[in-house]
Amino acid sequence: MKPLSQITKQFTESVIREMTRVCMAEGGLNLAQGFPDFDPPQELKQAAIEAIEAGRNQYSITFGEPDFREAIIAKALRYNRIDYDPDTEVTVTCGATEAMIATLKALVNPGDEIIIFEPFYENYGPDAILSGARPRYVTLRPPDWAYDPNELSEAFNPNTKAIIINTPNNPTGKVFSEAELEEISRLCIQWDCLAITDEIYEHIIYDNERHISIASLDGMAERTVTINSLSKTYSVTGWRVGWALARANITNRIRKVHDFLTVGAPTPFQKAGVCALNLEEAYYVTLRNRYAQARDRLCEALMEAGFDLVPPKGAYYIMAETDRWIDQFGGSDAYSFSLNLIHLTGIATVPGTAFYHMAEMGNNQVRFCFAKSRATLDEICLRLKKVKRVVKT
Repeated sequence: MKPLSQITKQFTESVIREMTRVCMAEGGLNLAQGFPDFDPPQELKQAAIEAIEAGRNQYSITFGEPDFREAIIAKALRYNRIDYDPDTEVTVTCGATEAMIATLKALVNPGDEIIIFEPFYENYGPDAILSGARPRYVTLRPPDWAYDPNELSEAFNPNTKAIIINTPNNPTGKVFSEAELEEISRLCIQWDCLAITDEIYEHIIYDNERHISIASLDGMAERTVTINSLSKTYSVTGWRVGWALARANITNRIRKVHDFLTVGAPTPFQKAGVCALNLEEAYYVTLRNRYAQARDRLCEALMEAGFDLVPPKGAYYIMAETDRWIDQFGGSDAYSFSLNLIHLTGIATVPGTAFYHMAEMGNNQVRFCFAKSRATLDEICLRLKKVKRVVKT
């Protein structure tokens, strides 16, 4: 057989999904993959059912159902303070995951560089490789996950095509401040490059933090692609409906890639998405309160068990340090620690090595997802007490 693609030698399978499979084999509790174990609002489920029963089961327009695109634009204007044309400046995709790779494939030329903050959502590295870009990494450092302004500035150069921003951030929970986004904006304008911003956790924020879309800042609407989805805010990660907002010249390119990549997102779930995007403000208040309580509960249990951590400001993940534990768990790194944790407690987590371009940078970190029901969190807290008995603090 002739050699297979060399591209796929440059990255591994998803560690997050791998840990999910190990967890399933162990019959464990999955705090690795970022999905809730509870249902979305009843009205969303009913809207999807009604769309299916009404016969909306065939292809929609490749770049999105008209009423769904209208709802996306209306909410973006209302909440994000960004204004786009529903006919020419939005592309509905199969989740934010497809929106990101379609955007990069649409914009990147060989030799272009993209800047990625790390720790990063693990898809970004392979996305860069698959699109032909050369990634340059800027490190976010605990405890507040701040970046070094000099390191960021030095990452920009004439080859920079774009910078990827994920706010609130997965896996750290960092919410980029207005000052940070303004600094990034100045650099984008200075170097004439794009901002690609993944904002799927925009409503999951705590401690009076404020979500800001970089496209709303002066000079950025023309050079930003804003990516979002229904998945996290509305607890429908399996529906696979996302979107990318950008000016028409950029959207035209994204739509071409999207058309041949997946053709279109599921029609009935787009119809239900109209219902989701028109929910009252009370829904988002309840969502934030629910996740704030879950965050506080799991943070407390992890700290009592012996983890070092700083509570996240957004999203629904906790990054915890494992320095004092790895030897006592019979392993040498975060990956073996995560496997041993599943075997000992049935709790699945993600080793921090999955979130850095050099694995050793995350070798003392693991990520826990707290998008879980109260009953699941109760069980997690009980199981973490096993860890406390094992670890000699």
